Amino acid sequence: MEHLEHPSLELWEERREWFENLLNEHESVGSYFVSEQACALIAEAQSCFCAGAWISVIILAFAVIDAQLRETEVPYFKGNSKELINILGFDERFQRLRKRRNKIIHLNIDNPAITVDQQWGNRKELEEEAREAIKLMIEAFYSNPGT
Repeated sequence: MEHLEHPSLELWEERREWFENLLNEHESVGSYFVSEQACALIAEAQSCFCAGAWISVIILAFAVIDAQLRETEVPYFKGNSKELINILGFDERFQRLRKRRNKIIHLNIDNPAITVDQQWGNRKELEEEAREAIKLMIEAFYSNPGT
């Protein structure tokens, strides 16, 4: 995604290592109840992250959070994601990510969430946003320790 060119192997590996270090910090603490769908989406999020597909990372990170919480925390919950986050006591950072994801996937023609100019000109800002989304994704994914 780096301006539609693949990143260098060095950059790919740097991003992969950053991502996997975050996972390892949590995985080494114990066992967890995990969602099968969330696990699959994490692999996809990691691929997008390594490629520099920042907007896709933001969308996928929230998809992981939603899948994980619905499958492991409240499997029969029928409400929306906003309610889910609230009833589980997750803080406002998760609501901000949800809102950002919603703006990206639900077009507002008068105020687009992402433009071509932003995609090309704001790479560093988008990367930081994607990194924060990944941190929240991992925090939610590892929020339910097993026995």
